[in-house]
Amino acid sequence: MELRFDHASQASQTHTNLSAIRQSATGLWVAGDETASFEHLTWTGDHFGEQRTFLLADYVDLPAGPEDEADIEGMARANGYLWLVGSHSLKRKRVKSKDPDKAADRLATVVKEDNRFILARLPLSDEAPGPGAILAGGHDLTSYLRDDRHLGPFLALPGKDNGFDVEGIAVVAERVYIGLRGPVLRGWAVVLELELRRLDDAGRRRLRIREPYRKHFLDLGGLGVRDLCPDGDSLLLLTGPTMDLDGPVRVMRWRPAERQGVVPADELETVLDLPYGVGCDHPEGLARLEDGRLMVVYDSPSPARITPAGGVLADVFTI
Repeated sequence: MELRFDHASQASQTHTNLSAIRQSATGLWVAGDETASFEHLTWTGDHFGEQRTFLLADYVDLPAGPEDEADIEGMARANGYLWLVGSHSLKRKRVKSKDPDKAADRLATVVKEDNRFILARLPLSDEAPGPGAILAGGHDLTSYLRDDRHLGPFLALPGKDNGFDVEGIAVVAERVYIGLRGPVLRGWAVVLELELRRLDDAGRRRLRIREPYRKHFLDLGGLGVRDLCPDGDSLLLLTGPTMDLDGPVRVMRWRPAERQGVVPADELETVLDLPYGVGCDHPEGLARLEDGRLMVVYDSPSPARITPAGGVLADVFTI
């Protein structure tokens, strides 16, 4: 299925860096991980298009300002709200030179980009967001985890080094589930379960985590969570490598009402084994459509997925 983007999004490569997706009443909400914006695409009859772009800084205060990327890795739509979550991860510099000294220096450099540390909830009205709330400025997710015996030691590690790395969000009733790409602990992936409360802070609406939060450990065979979405009383998990690897990638079903806390492999159902490429076609976003099918969007899509109209092809599966 084609997702068609405008010239500005093509220039910023949003269509080749898709990381989050949710269905709306008239189309799709999508986000890439290289900008500080999110988009709405309307179903036109044969493709998703008629793009509208929304700047995150128009709705929430971004810690590093409106221009720095937010690395949006997850979206949820529930109870009249659109949720967006950043990766909350540190980043190690890429090697860009064959010079050993320069390469070694870059591999020793770890940076923190503050806009990645956000959790925003925006009210929706007629498929348009309004003023919202943000967890930031000392109240991002990691500030609650510094003394956590499982996750605290991984906060200083970059995401792609099996460090702390958020990659998905799902909202069910009043519970917020946060899927972690990393860390994976001896093969067990982690999903955080949060309950949030509203707090008026000097006239600014904010959300704070109601403690204690809960942790669920899922035996995904060494894979981390790359996205998740509700499906009735279940959660569908898009799972893939936590390190810089191409695959394997699977969709798994977890039923929290039946098993929580420590969830062994035999309590999880394999729904799909997904295709992936070598250096391309990395499944990143997962959405259950209203017709029951499952849509998957890809980061670093292969040339075969790019359409002449400036769009990109997503996969749709019947499960």
